[in-house]
Amino acid sequence: GARTFNGGVTMGGTTPTLTIGDAGAEDAKIVFDGNAQDYHIGLDDSADTLVIGKGSALGTTTSMSFDANGIITKPLQPCFFVYKSAGQDVTNTSNNDITFDTERFDLNADFGSNVFTAPVTGKYHLSASVGYINANASGTIMVYINTSNFEILGHRRDASGDDSVYGTAQMSAVVDMDANDTAKLIIDSSHDDDYALESATYRTYFSGYLVA
Repeated sequence: GARTFNGGVTMGGTTPTLTIGDAGAEDAKIVFDGNAQDYHIGLDDSADTLVIGKGSALGTTTSMSFDANGIITKPLQPCFFVYKSAGQDVTNTSNNDITFDTERFDLNADFGSNVFTAPVTGKYHLSASVGYINANASGTIMVYINTSNFEILGHRRDASGDDSVYGTAQMSAVVDMDANDTAKLIIDSSHDDDYALESATYRTYFSGYLVA
């Protein structure tokens, strides 16, 4: 049965070893019983993985998983990919938020209403591709990654000899974001207010993940 004692435990000797389990087909875990929050580390025997997670129940709210091949996954790590499956008419020359109607994945549910919100302070890699069509040849098209603390001009297409039937803006950057900072995409023009973002699937997308 269970035993409770106070104080520390020291294992001495040349090769001290603590073994949990007896090779049976069963889960084994260590639970850290905190005041406000518990955490666990243990063997999920049915999946043959070592998991670290929140709470006392093994295999629930898993933050990190190590499989038998040494591959590490982080199921709750901020990571998203969203794209447009319908076109978007642009009717203003500035401050046009690029909208997204489809999520391919959003591991920690940090993306919503066309905006990524950083859940924790850290460094985030953001990347995007924006397809636009029929922009006026005499204008300038600019696409920005707009974050709470600064704005990155990721793409600029200056006036050319004829109307642009198709254009593509691609950009990526590692940015510093505090918890609850936001990031979104904006497209502006020097004067054109009558062009569109393409409706082709995966032509306009936005993605990002927590780096460190």
